[in-house]
Amino acid sequence: MTTEDESGRAHRTDPGDPGDPTGPTDLDVAAAVRPAAPADAATVATLLHEFNAEYGTPTPGVGVLTARLQGLLAGPSTLAVLAGEPAVGLALVTLRPSVWYDGPVATLDELYVAPDRRGRGLGARLLAAVEQQVRRRGAALVEVNVDGDGGGAPRFYERHGYRNTEIDDDVPLLYYFRELES
Repeated sequence: MTTEDESGRAHRTDPGDPGDPTGPTDLDVAAAVRPAAPADAATVATLLHEFNAEYGTPTPGVGVLTARLQGLLAGPSTLAVLAGEPAVGLALVTLRPSVWYDGPVATLDELYVAPDRRGRGLGARLLAAVEQQVRRRGAALVEVNVDGDGGGAPRFYERHGYRNTEIDDDVPLLYYFRELES
């Protein structure tokens, strides 16, 4: 992108230039994206809690989430990826067997970037890291559920090759759920 200063001189502004408010900062470009370990359970829990709180969604709280995540992250069917140090973004994934695939199917349960860090490429980097991690575990499919409220999530996933229709079909796929009482 080229801009002109007051004297009329042209200046090149790259989308990654910290002076360009629409692009990533040097910090965002360099932010470490790494798999979370069980020791990161409190960090993952805090980000999940912040995500739910931002959208007014119920959350059991950081303590309960931390306890659950310590066990889940130590097992083979749950993984998380963190972005930044300290972490400002996260992806949470579960893997399950499927009769339709040789390996597991991955469900991207949550993808969150702190509000002041959005629009800088961290979500794309987290998504790419998720795809890399689940491929290593033998998965051939990543599923994601998004809210149908017209927000930016559907566009984000479509830009990255995700679709909500079967191949050669244009009927949208839908997701239904029911919480079971104990």
